Amino acid sequence: MKSILLIGLGRFGRHIAIKLHELRHQVMAVDWREECVEAALPYVTSAQIGDSKNEEFMASLGVRNFDVCIVAIGDDFQSSLETTSLLKDLGARFVVARAARDVHAKFLLRNGADEVVYPEKQLAAWTAIRYSSDHIFDYIELNADHAIVEVAVPDGWVGRTVGELDVRRKFGLNVLGVKRQGKLNANVTSDTMLLRDETVLVLGSNQAIQRCFHL
Repeated sequence: MKSILLIGLGRFGRHIAIKLHELRHQVMAVDWREECVEAALPYVTSAQIGDSKNEEFMASLGVRNFDVCIVAIGDDFQSSLETTSLLKDLGARFVVARAARDVHAKFLLRNGADEVVYPEKQLAAWTAIRYSSDHIFDYIELNADHAIVEVAVPDGWVGRTVGELDVRRKFGLNVLGVKRQGKLNANVTSDTMLLRDETVLVLGSNQAIQRCFHL
């Protein structure tokens, strides 16, 4: 369990709060809008109404005591930038900031962000890949060059074992799991046989994934 300071409770921030609540982390949430704070109360440990650009207010939160500080402000880049910089000045251990554009990411990283997330960009990539292919069911980008995909078992793989297919040697891919009727089997061995009504989770480079599954 981690202690997390979440700043910004718009739609993106609220979804983060809900997921952190499901994961049982301790969350202090901050926003200047009272209605947003009230909406997040069921999902956070504590909450404050205040201006994250105000040094006195931020210092009162004890930001250096949190494992992670998340700046989820999305509609005001100047506020996001000032908040990120202030968090680092106050001794925050690790700051994650939301960016909408590449230029925003550069400024955030230069002004204290340890990492930057692009929710719109990441969702756009997922949507494009998921719905431009009939046999890709999920896509997780790990970095610019590698991803995990959930794909329908190709016709040529049906009735064969992972060992027989030897996709690691042939394609440079790793089979991480097999799903059937929504249930995941992550205990994949060389003897695991693939069936027509299953999907497989595969890890590899984007180039290898495209070559293997003809994307």
